[in-house]
Amino acid sequence: MSAWLLPDHIADVLPSEARHIEELRRELLDTARGYGYELVMPPLLEHLESLLTGTGEALGLQTFKLVDQLSGRMLGIRADTTPQVARIDAHLLNRQGVTRLCYCGPVLHTRPDRPHATREPVQFGAEIYGHAGLEADLETLLLALDCLKATKVGPLTVDMADARIVRSLLSGVDADASRLAQVHAALATKDATGLATLTKDFPAASRDGLQALIGLYGGDKVLDEAARVLPKSKLTQQALDSLRWLAAHVEGASIRFDLADLRGYAYYSGMRFGIYTPGASDALVRGGRYDEVGAVFGRNRPAVGFSLDVKELVGVAATRSLKAAIRAPWLDTGKDAVALRAAIAALRGDGETVVCVLPGHESEVDEFHCDRELARDAGGRWAVRPL
Repeated sequence: MSAWLLPDHIADVLPSEARHIEELRRELLDTARGYGYELVMPPLLEHLESLLTGTGEALGLQTFKLVDQLSGRMLGIRADTTPQVARIDAHLLNRQGVTRLCYCGPVLHTRPDRPHATREPVQFGAEIYGHAGLEADLETLLLALDCLKATKVGPLTVDMADARIVRSLLSGVDADASRLAQVHAALATKDATGLATLTKDFPAASRDGLQALIGLYGGDKVLDEAARVLPKSKLTQQALDSLRWLAAHVEGASIRFDLADLRGYAYYSGMRFGIYTPGASDALVRGGRYDEVGAVFGRNRPAVGFSLDVKELVGVAATRSLKAAIRAPWLDTGKDAVALRAAIAALRGDGETVVCVLPGHESEVDEFHCDRELARDAGGRWAVRPL
């Protein structure tokens, strides 16, 4: 095997894509900062028992594991940053009021989550802790939409659901975790036949309600239909009322409801959403409410947030123009060289990009557009002129 071959679903990021990723990263973080979110940088490695405790258990199969050569303890490479941010909120910051946190960095998956996906996403996310009301849910939705708009992605469609509906339908059902996971998968893929087999010995109300969920997909009328066909419960009614309120306050995107959608990690406890755009193979953004995420760290307080993969975002974001640059000659010695270096330093200090053409080469720059050059003017001074 050639030494330069990389593992499956792992790839180098070359200049054009790397530039685009970095520009998007800055725009995403700036948008979150505009909402008052503070940046955190959790470590890439943690002790395995910390990384995969509580809600992090859902990530066990996606987490790379290795032995710490210093302590002999098992370490894990994070597959998702949300549990780490919950630990920071609960154990390190320990604030009493609302805390808004954002992050952006690589995560690593043992397997790609869908065909042709990378196993090394660059995950951006934003989380708000300490507020149980719908205001936090709405802020999360609006921030997610504004992040995509800032990166020139659109048109946007928001798919909304609520984990409390399925939780209500499964209340009192005697089934182990493995079987419930299969039920969730059948709902997500709208596999009516498989769902019927899995739920054949469930109570009739639960079985019929779960089957009804598969067809509850579409516009506003879905919520009315859900209220009519689903078994009556306080939890389901709260979920439907919450979805109505949120949809009424979201602008700049189409709203749909998919009440059977349970894709993503297993820690959602309330409203959940995915944001789609043409050209993306799946949701660009997934998020929602996960109030129990910090419980294992000693603070079971309200939490809601979202995340996205910046590498995936690059594939659908608008193409960026190359940064304008100035081409400059190379001089080694003499007064002209001193004056040239001073002129280049002044231009770079003003924020300009100056590319020096090394001796014996033409300008071999792909990621900058040299639309000007630094040359002597009629008076012998170094000055910028258009190319």
